[in-house]
Amino acid sequence: MNSRERMLIALNNGRPDRLPCQVHGWMDYYLKHYLGGMDWWQAYEKFDMDYAIYVSPHYIYSDRDQARWRVNRRELGVDDDGNHRWEETIETPAGSLHRAGAWNEITTWEIEHLIKTPDDFRLWERYCPLPVAADLSPIQEVKERLGDKGIIRSHPFSPGQGSPWQSFCTLVGTQQAIMMALDMPDFVHHALDVILQRTLKVTEMWVGTPADMVETGGGAGSNTVISPKMFREFCLPYDRQQHAALHAVGLKIVYHLCGGVMHMLELVAENGADGLETMTPPSMGGDCDLREASRRVGDRLFFIGGFDQNAGFEHGTPEIARRLVFECFEATKDHAGYICAPSDHFFHGDPANLQAFADAAKECRY
Repeated sequence: MNSRERMLIALNNGRPDRLPCQVHGWMDYYLKHYLGGMDWWQAYEKFDMDYAIYVSPHYIYSDRDQARWRVNRRELGVDDDGNHRWEETIETPAGSLHRAGAWNEITTWEIEHLIKTPDDFRLWERYCPLPVAADLSPIQEVKERLGDKGIIRSHPFSPGQGSPWQSFCTLVGTQQAIMMALDMPDFVHHALDVILQRTLKVTEMWVGTPADMVETGGGAGSNTVISPKMFREFCLPYDRQQHAALHAVGLKIVYHLCGGVMHMLELVAENGADGLETMTPPSMGGDCDLREASRRVGDRLFFIGGFDQNAGFEHGTPEIARRLVFECFEATKDHAGYICAPSDHFFHGDPANLQAFADAAKECRY
């Protein structure tokens, strides 16, 4: 059985010949400092893992729309901690928006969010450009190169990670989004619907996509951030509509909750997703009991993740990495389709630990 067949069986909640494994994206920092500057393809080949390549469509915008949304970025230099600071002012015919952030070798972040008031959102709603077409050729090129080595993952068109609630949190900040949901729920529902309708319009352009799966959700929907009651009101109805549209263009859906999941399992099973990630264990700040999750919803959802990359990769040994893989396999093998993967990104770790991770997966046979 080749890697593509193996992973697709897991995405259909079946049992392949043995446990498939991937990483949750290769970070540039790790590739540069631990793998001599390899790219994703070379890294997957080096460790002989099952490939999961992330690529989304290229979007085309009208000149008129872009002229009404003029982004002026200014680099602010490097601070004492080595962080590169920047700010952006966006000019529209009816006013301006402003945001600021920083980046370093490891990651990027925002210091000031773009949307601060309902009036700001109305500017965004009216003027932020919407694609007039989607070019699927970047995905097709990856598909031709990938062959039977694995699967292609895409991200939805959205101003955040993948679903309306996460995107709203990206625009306004997670804490502010929660306060707005409590204080002005009608506005938040309006904003979520606007984000959803934009995503649905662009998803119609995805017909014929060669991708296998799309990632929705986002950590702001985890039960370490919001309650199940808030999830049911501000996530579930919008996720259902988005997932129906993504299924209509032929994609599997993995719902991404990089935090607490145990109080959300049945809600994710209700929202139309096919699978759930990242199954973050308590040792990594989540709450996932992989065996219990598999027992409760493994008949309805496949899983990706669950491996503690801190203990197994960053501070581990090959022996520890190997043991953790077998623990993940034993926890899921009776109930859920499963792809073993780190529960999120990693930036450090002896490559020997990654090799032990990949080798152990080959020994986990159904």
